[in-house]
Parts: sequence; C-alpha cells; structure tokens
Amino acid sequence: MSGHVVVMGLGASGLAALELLKRTDVRLGSDPKRTLVGVDLRPGLPPVDGVELQLGPHRRETFTEAALIVVSPGIPLTQPDLVAAREAGVEILGEIGLAERYAMDPAVPRVGITGTNGKSTTTHFVGQLLAGLGLRPFVGGNLGNPASNIDLGDHGAYVLELSSYQLETAGDLRVDVGLILNLTPDHLARHHTMGGYADAKMRLFRNARPTDVCAIPMGDAWLTDERAGTRGERGWLGGTPGVRRDGDTVTVTRGEASATFDLSGFRVPGEHNRDNAAAALYAAWVLTGEAEALQLEIPGLSALSHRMEVIPTTDGRVWVNDSKATNVDSTLAALRGRIEPTVLLLGGEWKGGGFQDLKPWLAAVHTIICFGQNGPDIAMELEEVGVHAARADDLPEAVALARLHALPGDHILLSPGCASFDQFTDFEHRGREFARLARETP
Repeated sequence: MSGHVVVMGLGASGLAALELLKRTDVRLGSDPKRTLVGVDLRPGLPPVDGVELQLGPHRRETFTEAALIVVSPGIPLTQPDLVAAREAGVEILGEIGLAERYAMDPAVPRVGITGTNGKSTTTHFVGQLLAGLGLRPFVGGNLGNPASNIDLGDHGAYVLELSSYQLETAGDLRVDVGLILNLTPDHLARHHTMGGYADAKMRLFRNARPTDVCAIPMGDAWLTDERAGTRGERGWLGGTPGVRRDGDTVTVTRGEASATFDLSGFRVPGEHNRDNAAAALYAAWVLTGEAEALQLEIPGLSALSHRMEVIPTTDGRVWVNDSKATNVDSTLAALRGRIEPTVLLLGGEWKGGGFQDLKPWLAAVHTIICFGQNGPDIAMELEEVGVHAARADDLPEAVALARLHALPGDHILLSPGCASFDQFTDFEHRGREFARLARETP
C-alpha cells in the first residue's frame, strides 16, 4: 500500500489500528516510505512511536491525498473531511474492517453479535461457553478489546460485539454466526430513522455465505428478510429454525439438527439474561455442534461488571449493579420477570422521558428512589401515573435510603435508565461507586 494512511480518532480502537498497521508493515514488507498519520481534535495527546500526529486543526489534504483512512466508530461518515476524501476516491474503513483485512484468519470461525440491548452480555456469554470448550476465543470489538488485537494471540474462535457505528464501516467483515438481538429506538441522531438504524445493523449479514447463519428476532417490524439482502441461512430468535426459550428450557434447531438445554443452573439475575443466555447457547451450538459440553458450562456463566452484577456484601441484602442500563429499555429488561422484593434506584442524566412505561413491571418493586440531575423529573413523571418515588440528591443518599427501606433478602437494584454524566465520568465509574457504597458497613 503506497501513500500515507490516516487513522482518525485516537481512542482505544484508533490506537489499536495504528499498532496493527505497524505490524502489517513488518509482516508484508509495505513501502518503507509510507507514513502513518494519527488525527485527533484533542491537543496534547502523547506521542505514538512511528506515527505522525496531527492534533487539533488539520489539513484537508491529509484526507484527500491518503491511500486509506481508518475512522473511529464515533465519527460519522458525514464529517466534512471524510466526505471530501470519499469524493476523491479514498477508501474509508473502520477499525473492524481493518482487522478483517489484516488481523483475522479466514479459517478461524467467528460470531458477530449486535442489537440495541444485551449485546455485551451475550458476547460475554458466548466467549465463556467457547472458552469452556477449549477454543481460546478472542472476545472483543465494541466490548472493549479492539479487534485489531486479534493477531496478537492464538485463538480458536473470534467473538465480536459490533455496534451499528462499527458496522457502517466494517468493509468485508463476515461472520459464521451473526445475531441481531433486538432493535429499539437509539442513536437516531446518527441514523436519523429506525429504517436507517435497521439498515446499519443488517450490514452484519452483507458478506454472508450461504452456509453462514444470520439470526434476527421473530416478528420484528424493522429487522426483516427484505432488508437483509443476504444469501445467508436464516435463523430466528424466538422461532424455528433458531432458538426458543420456554422458562428454563432452551431449544435450538438448524436444518434437521436440534438440541435442548436446561437453564435451571443459570445464576445471573433477570429474565432478559436468560434470553441472552439462550441466544449465546444457540450461537455456540451452531458454531461447534456441541450440546452436552455446552450444558456443563451453563452454571459457570457470569455477568459482566455493571450488567446485573451481584455485589458480594454481608448485610443480608442482594445488591445488583446494573449501571450499564443507560436507557429506559434497559431498565425494563432488568424488571421483566422480577419476583424478588426490590428497591429500585433510578436517575442521572436522562435521554428524555419514557419512565411511565415502567409501571406495568413494578409488581416486585416496593420502593423507588430517584437521584441525580434528573431525579426530580423522573419522580414527577412516575407520579403522573400513580407511582410514588422517593427523591435523593445523589447516589450516596440514594443508597442510604435504600438500606432503610430494604429488609434482609430484598434486592437493591441500580438500573438507572439514564446516562451517568451528571455526576460520573461513565457508567463504570457510577457502578464502582455503587459497589463501594454497598460494601460499606451501615
């Protein structure tokens, strides 16, 4: 590849892309005169060995004269420099597309998972299942470990969480098993319409072979065969062929083959996590053909941090950290099927309304505490439909109130339904603080 290569956006995926490009130069003997250019609007970033950094304002020619631009997922393709580059005929890839080209072994089977909610947990579950079978999976993508790091290890499978942003620039990415778990309104400022959002998700199947399984939710209004335009083999989440869950019984089918799994030993709270486990079992079964060995792995499945994570404490209460629930749909998922007496903590920086939709799912919730910047707004919205909510200024006050209202054996569930940026750097910071407060001796 001659000419300079631009990596736009120097977060974790951008830095991983630069390192992959450097490894590729060594491996393929690329033009030694080629320049790697890292572009970011933030001044003062530390130097990167072997990379020319352009921080802050940059020249349009950097983009229009490039041989390749690797763009970080948070940067839309409507960004003016990218528009100009595309008009000049420059190839634009995302970090996932770069990894497909230079890091992934075509012979290694791969699972791709996307959806509005549940994709991180399902990816985590698939990784645990395949690790239990001895496949040494790479687990990453949007989950946190950039796919460009794949070539640094000896992996028997790739398990990738993929966002709609990543799929827009995924290039020739292909997966043996692709799951779109669900689709609810999100990221519409970028995708504009639900149709645009669905199209971005369906790009997961764009390069499917006839033998690749492409699974979508049965009956979804937006995720349809017509929109997929794929040669892949259809699987249904909630249908046949595909995966169905009835209580603790999971049935998976593909062609004439089928298997049944028992979730009675599954320990992660939440009905939605049973659905996530069912989807993960389906993907792992399609990939490996194993059933008995996968059944043995079910009791060992654990939640990701901040996603229905049970915090070990000694006060007799069950503290559940679901700080990742940054929208109302995620909180609804945490409440569906809940039977344990529960104190629910809501609040933070909201994305606008929707909390009245919680009312039908509050049968097990005896106390609601609203905290943070928009806590008063959420409480008022709930009270408009006859649901009383206590108020707290911040998370420490909310936790103290929860202790007062929760009896031993009760669950205290942090599932805020809001972003964390009013008081925390991110949802992980919020979750860590909740866990610290839960462990404190009252």
